[in-house]
Amino acid sequence: MKTVLVTGATGFLGKHLVEQLKSEGDSARLRVLCRGLAPWEHDPAVEVIHGDITIGEHVDKAVEGATEIYHLAGLVSRRPQDQELLYLTHIEGTRNVCKAALKHGAQKVVLVSSSGTVAVSTDPTVHNEKSGYKQDVVGEWPYYLSKIFAEKLAFDSHARTGLNVVTVNPSLLLGPGDERNSSTRDVTAFLKGQILAIPQGGLNYVDVRDVARGLILAMRSGRPGERYLLGSVNWTFRELIEKVAKISEKKPPKIQVPMEVSLWGARALRRVYPLFGKSFDMDDASVKMSACFWYCDSSKARDELGFKTRDPEETLRDTVRDLRARLAKTGHAAPPA
Repeated sequence: MKTVLVTGATGFLGKHLVEQLKSEGDSARLRVLCRGLAPWEHDPAVEVIHGDITIGEHVDKAVEGATEIYHLAGLVSRRPQDQELLYLTHIEGTRNVCKAALKHGAQKVVLVSSSGTVAVSTDPTVHNEKSGYKQDVVGEWPYYLSKIFAEKLAFDSHARTGLNVVTVNPSLLLGPGDERNSSTRDVTAFLKGQILAIPQGGLNYVDVRDVARGLILAMRSGRPGERYLLGSVNWTFRELIEKVAKISEKKPPKIQVPMEVSLWGARALRRVYPLFGKSFDMDDASVKMSACFWYCDSSKARDELGFKTRDPEETLRDTVRDLRARLAKTGHAAPPA
């Protein structure tokens, strides 16, 4: 009987992946590595190992006996002060997983990265897996730089040792269940009335449930040493905001201003909002990112893995419904009538 290990299992994507693996019913033993308490502490179908991805001994213990490894453990942050933690988590965490996988003879590792390592530009270009790293665009954002270095480390491990590593690069994850507001924060900001102008860039987003399925497909059929972009639709931010506005029955902003003006406005509002006992969540990094185009082409994943995505508006409806319910509990937004 094979043992399947998932790191980062308590995150937005991780929880969906674990639940889909549980529903597979293929008699595999399922193991998760978590720093804190997990939803499966008393679930006989899941073995919970407590440990830190940045500590080699903890990872070694979790990997021992594992046949397949889904490495999702990571930190989503746009704060410059988290740079050291981002590098430690993504780079050293990936190094620990690759080292332990090689030591214990794991058959395959699926590393979850980000489409933002290769699929981003200052113009509306659609990128694929061969587009190359975009350090020139994301150089000031430690999250993406650390993901680039983690990918390079994994690919180098494959080239040097023959470790079967596949990298999957999802675009922005939307859908229900983002309890930490890590990926859906911009939709949350709109629902809270904090997006006052339409950004000039564009994005690709994808349903978290479809990506969870895509990871399983990558484990089954992904070619070692290869990257697979997992995305759905390429839309301008205007298209996204107008669709979210229609679904949530909230008025979208009318104006579209240059990034410099948006930066000035966000900085001013971050000073003003606390005077009224509120917080304004739009930071400089978010404003700058929204001026870029995060467009990607997932043809390779569709052709080689059989990756499929649902109607993107279904994803938005489910995201808005989930977020409005959460916001209603905190008094930030009224639930729909």
